Amino acid sequence: MKKYLFLIPVLMCFFSCKKTTETLNIVSINDLYPIAVGKTFFYRLDSTVTASFGASLVTKKYLAKDSIESTFLDASGRKSFRIFRYLRDTLATQPWTFTATYYSTITNEKIEYNDNNLRFITLVNPVSYNTSWKGNAYINTVLPSPYYFLDNWDYHYSSIDDSFTCLKGNLQNTYTVTQQDTQTPSVFDSNVYNEKSYGIEVYAKGVGLIYKDFIHYIWQPTPLPARFQDDSWGIRLNLIDYK
Repeated sequence: MKKYLFLIPVLMCFFSCKKTTETLNIVSINDLYPIAVGKTFFYRLDSTVTASFGASLVTKKYLAKDSIESTFLDASGRKSFRIFRYLRDTLATQPWTFTATYYSTITNEKIEYNDNNLRFITLVNPVSYNTSWKGNAYINTVLPSPYYFLDNWDYHYSSIDDSFTCLKGNLQNTYTVTQQDTQTPSVFDSNVYNEKSYGIEVYAKGVGLIYKDFIHYIWQPTPLPARFQDDSWGIRLNLIDYK
């Protein structure tokens, strides 16, 4: 009997310690987006746009630098960060040129990213496979809005605590948010109407955004000439380094 009585505290310690360890391993959005003034991220940026008369899609390539410039309180009194983006050629022969300002707002429940007055909910708690949310809920998607194609997107965590290879290298503890993945037909066919909307973002614990891929296009075969609509575009960010 004494033998079994000895095992009871040992087992209690085992399960208690295991539970504590699992609790400590819980990741929050603050771990995936540890933003702070002074941080700088360097990306390869590929911008996809329509060619002349919409005959094709072309990709323009740049180096991008995102600098966290300052903090401020938004209209609701929430802490926000001002982000400056600079671009230069991929060979780095030209100086950095300022191109845009973005804003991130951090709360206990979510992270919002303001891009050209479009407010996206990019991350939410809890970070779990069971978590999904309407990431474009603050965007006017009612026609004739040019952002109609962003309507009713269901964001969700599709990969948790995996490795991911970007230009920086193979990073561990990464988390993928799938925003949308639709294509009609499933393989591009220039003879029929085509539409595609695809968006994912990948975050690394303790780093932040390491990869982003977004593309939306509509191909109209009629009336001739066949063409991509003017609102077809895409952007890809691939982390090179950060400091």
